[in-house]
Amino acid sequence: MPDMPTISLPSIGGGGEGPARTSEVEVVESKEVAEFYARATEFYRRLEGRRFNSVASFRDAGLREYFGTEQSFSDYYADLADDLATADFERSVPLQTEVEEFLVDAPGRARVKVRIVGEDGRPLRFWATSLRREDRWERREGRWWIIPGHA
Repeated sequence: MPDMPTISLPSIGGGGEGPARTSEVEVVESKEVAEFYARATEFYRRLEGRRFNSVASFRDAGLREYFGTEQSFSDYYADLADDLATADFERSVPLQTEVEEFLVDAPGRARVKVRIVGEDGRPLRFWATSLRREDRWERREGRWWIIPGHA
């Protein structure tokens, strides 16, 4: 299925140290992985058609529900707004998002690779522009949360 993103799971066994674990991150079963897929996909769809250099989008409670704290939302939002401006998105509006890959790093930890597409805002550029991001997610207190910063 070409429209389905790749899901990569960590290998089990083999030498070397695994990722560090904290007591806050929860071990996940296949049900939680499916929940993660649905939650992450919905989040990236919510980015479509919003203007990210706008206070209205910044105040949107629907976007904030994917972050554990106000600070983490603010950090993520500022980083995304900067990425859109740097990639010359017209009016800082993503028009389409495409989840390219889900990477499950460890129990309760994952990354999402997403491609974001919009109109090119530079003069006499009548085509689209895009950017790729990789976001880190963690499952805590029964929910998947976006963890700002580079994955």
